[in-house]
Amino acid sequence: MFTIARKEVVETLRDGRFRALAILVLALSAASFAAGWRHYSDVQRQHLEAQEATRTQWLNQPAKNPHSAAHYGMYAFKPKSRLSLVDSGIDPYVGVAAWLEAHRQNEFRYRPAQDRTAIQRFGELTAAEAFLVVLPLFIVLASFTAFAGEREQGTLRQLLSLGVATRDLVAGKALGVAAALGLVIVPATIIGVAALAATTEFGGLRADVPRAAWLAVMYLIYFATIVAISLAVSAWARSPRTALVILLAFWFANSLIVTRAAADLAAWLHPTPSAIEFQTAMERELSNQEEMRVRLDRRREELMRRYNVSSMDAVPINFSGISLQEGEERANEVFDRHYGGLFERYESQNRAFQWAGLAAPMLPVRSLSMALAGTDFAHHREFVTAAEEYRRGIQRVMNDDIARNSKPGAAYTAGAALWAEVPEFRYELPGVSWAMRQAAPSVGLLLAWCVAACWLAARATRRLGVV
Repeated sequence: MFTIARKEVVETLRDGRFRALAILVLALSAASFAAGWRHYSDVQRQHLEAQEATRTQWLNQPAKNPHSAAHYGMYAFKPKSRLSLVDSGIDPYVGVAAWLEAHRQNEFRYRPAQDRTAIQRFGELTAAEAFLVVLPLFIVLASFTAFAGEREQGTLRQLLSLGVATRDLVAGKALGVAAALGLVIVPATIIGVAALAATTEFGGLRADVPRAAWLAVMYLIYFATIVAISLAVSAWARSPRTALVILLAFWFANSLIVTRAAADLAAWLHPTPSAIEFQTAMERELSNQEEMRVRLDRRREELMRRYNVSSMDAVPINFSGISLQEGEERANEVFDRHYGGLFERYESQNRAFQWAGLAAPMLPVRSLSMALAGTDFAHHREFVTAAEEYRRGIQRVMNDDIARNSKPGAAYTAGAALWAEVPEFRYELPGVSWAMRQAAPSVGLLLAWCVAACWLAARATRRLGVV
């Protein structure tokens, strides 16, 4: 087995096509990691500076009514995941900041994709694209002659006549292709690790190591799947030309067609309303004043019972703050209903996209790559939830101060002491186990593809003994 593997590696290294492809893949990997590192560093630095600036503006605002301060608001900037330098995922399309103000849950603003030219939107150079698209092509071109070439040259029959076991022959071929692939993957991995290490100015790497390790494992399983499929086709095909045509067709469908088809299918199965339709429906419900009147009447009765008084004038707190908070709570229910429904549609689309991985091995790997890089929709929704909870916390602090410290009919202002009661917004990426749970179907599908591909390779190579 090792003799066959060594022979495959030697022949591969002598092949000028392999050397050219290896140089191309390494160049693309280095360029993608360098671009990802530069983009991550620039954006993360900008976000940290902007978050510090908006915090400073909040703390240094002049004395004013707390409700005016609530409308003064602030931005919450989405921190960049360090592994986004490998896979940017949906980050360019969902915005980078949310404006946090009273009475409103705003959509995220400043989508980088909006500023791109048509050519830039067509494709973005990332390490994930190199691993998902370019390396499978490299595997196909390095392995399509594994058995078909031996058969055409007449050496396959000689090998089998010498008593070489089919199992050893297949294992040796697979090991040889894997070794040749390793000559490209290992340097690319070193470049990736160096790019990650260059980001230590934004914190240690310890929290990202588990995610990076699982990301590497998922990609290796994907590469093993492509190797097994390539060997199966090479064993089945009668000529190298036939094997190459079949494998190139598979690569084209796997890398370029199925992804777009799966996205369109998910959008068709779970359509979402347009931005205008969504906003109109939400505004219609928010404008219903009758429901608000009923809530306030119920709140007045509760307060009078609590303080055992017969009139709101005898209640020792300012009902204005209570009324403002009731308005916030009612609006929050509307936001949760509408945004929750919209996000559930997106989640349904995401699940449909993941299960479309039954059609091609690239789909589950793409989902896992974004999940582990922290750039998929699940992570975006988690941050949106955290930012919205922070916004609601600000409103509670402001309205509670009005209720406790202001007097009905009298002007009231608060100052820096109240602004400082609002904690600084901080957000940490969920752990790797959480990310893996979000992409559980993709994990199962990727493993199923790998097992099926290995079985297919074993099945296809059984007939070598009778050729």
